[in-house]
Amino acid sequence: MINRLEVDSVFLEFGAKRVLQNVYLKCETGKITGLLGRNGTGKSCLLKILFGELVPNDKSVRINGVSLLDSYRSPKDLRYLPQTKFIPNSLSVKRVFKDFELDFIDFTLYFPELKNLYKSRLSNLSGGERRIIEIYSILTSQTKFCMLDEPFSHIMPIHLHTIKELITREKKRKGIIITDHLYNHIIEISDDIYVLSEGKTYLTNSIKDLEVLDYTPSNY
Repeated sequence: MINRLEVDSVFLEFGAKRVLQNVYLKCETGKITGLLGRNGTGKSCLLKILFGELVPNDKSVRINGVSLLDSYRSPKDLRYLPQTKFIPNSLSVKRVFKDFELDFIDFTLYFPELKNLYKSRLSNLSGGERRIIEIYSILTSQTKFCMLDEPFSHIMPIHLHTIKELITREKKRKGIIITDHLYNHIIEISDDIYVLSEGKTYLTNSIKDLEVLDYTPSNY
């Protein structure tokens, strides 16, 4: 089944500052939707609105045409990887995999060097190890959609290819929205790319579109 997540009519202000307006974004099963934009343009705000964590002045969020009217999002519908730590330090890796109903053997196939962490508490992991656990937990969980905010940042180069491989694998059974200031990775793996500029989203079709929107390697 192809599931579709859409957001539009977003209007967000912080005091006198208008952050988002005339935003439209669509994601569906089998596709990676990239979201690019300069720092401070509201990318994380938009993801938080989709997740129900941030309440804007106005918005319309729909899954398969059905509006999500309250702030609660079922994990079966949508999961969100924020930029900050979100799993309690006191939990063990074993407990995390149990709670998210994940397969640790599958995890070790992609990250064999981390197989000895199974009984470790998150508080004892390095920042990079913890981030990999969090990315894997959200990305491979049973859900219709997942959103990844800065999944490539603070990750060792040796693991970047593996994470992109997992994202590409997982898009076969869910829709994925991803944003990261390491834009080359976004461009490489995304099926659709939106650029957020001056509070609005623009669906791009080529690198030329990124240049027109003043989003290029030379000026980012």
